[in-house]
Amino acid sequence: MSIVLDIAKQAKEASYILSNASTTVKNDALKMMAKALDEMKAEILLANQEDLENAKQKGLKDAMIERLMLNDKRIDGMIKGLLDLVELPDPVGSGTVFKRPNGLILQKQRVPLGVVGIIYESRPNVTSDAAGLCIKTGNAVILRGGSEAINSNKAIVKALCKGLEEANLPKTCIQLIEDTSRERIQELFKMRKYVDVLIPRGGEALIKNVVENSQIPVIETGVGNCHVYVDEFADLDMAIRIIANAKTSRPSVCNAAETLLVHKNVAKEFLPKALDELKKLGVEIRGCENTLKIYPDARLATEEDWATEYLDLILAVKVVDSIDEAIRHINRFGTSHSEAIVTKDYDRANQFLAKVDAACVYVNASTRFTDGGEFGMGAEIGISTQKLHARGPMGLEELTTVKYLIMGNGQVR
Repeated sequence: MSIVLDIAKQAKEASYILSNASTTVKNDALKMMAKALDEMKAEILLANQEDLENAKQKGLKDAMIERLMLNDKRIDGMIKGLLDLVELPDPVGSGTVFKRPNGLILQKQRVPLGVVGIIYESRPNVTSDAAGLCIKTGNAVILRGGSEAINSNKAIVKALCKGLEEANLPKTCIQLIEDTSRERIQELFKMRKYVDVLIPRGGEALIKNVVENSQIPVIETGVGNCHVYVDEFADLDMAIRIIANAKTSRPSVCNAAETLLVHKNVAKEFLPKALDELKKLGVEIRGCENTLKIYPDARLATEEDWATEYLDLILAVKVVDSIDEAIRHINRFGTSHSEAIVTKDYDRANQFLAKVDAACVYVNASTRFTDGGEFGMGAEIGISTQKLHARGPMGLEELTTVKYLIMGNGQVR
């Protein structure tokens, strides 16, 4: 029996137990998982240090190393994420009841998806976030992280499983595929009999591989080619604060801005101040020809730049003739993740909200708020950029489906 098949079968069996666990039992498990993370913090940090050293030896980019790094603050954030889930309402078992004219009573009830497979890269905090969300919603989870974070992930899963056992739940509710070879992921793609859904989190190549090759239904999470559009009626000081935050607060994540669009009527006033500020923050500017006329200290952008998720301190900048051109540009090059307009004009704000095709559309705020924690979900399993089942940050409710419970007293059709 292959390792992946064995893991999938164990996850399926565990899901039947977990799906019937009470909210109290699941919350106790989350508390024990958080406690174990705290107790094993030193072991987790030691494992992460090994991953960081390996990453540096392999010449990984600084942005990837930043995503990989754990410290006390980030582990405390993982712990807080689990404890926040305890305080959130359990969607499992909620629903509506209605009666048909023939006397049948129908209850539409939320239930777990079953077994959730998460395929992800770099960020070991995803291990804890994903596991916590799945436990709260009664789903068993199979985790397949990247090779660059394998030691961190093994240490985190060891802690989480310790917490499960202390809460008297099977440790097979949370399993890690420790073999990170391509062959194992191809095996996982074929486990449709045991795994109910796959959720990829990572770069474009990883997501494309999962979507095109999996036999299991996939919830596609997003590459984030996010834009900030500064309208001709914008508060320009506000716009500088927003683009600086959206680009530089954490450039390696999917909700960071990658392109700045500026209306031509404010470009001469806005761009020198904004781009000087961004350059002070270490941002490389790649601008269109009109941008370079106003701000010569920039590289000329290529067509490829408009479609690139840099995940780095690089920003593409384009001067546009109108809000309509900005919207067309976003709908052409965006990835349906997060888009923002800065404007004081109510009608233009509503036009942008209505016409931009994205999971999250902002008015006068940074794209960096696209996050399960910021949306009050505790954590997120990913940010869906597709339109079926779930869209945007996926929290607890998005990890459930429904079934109908029908009570009768002898009705026949």
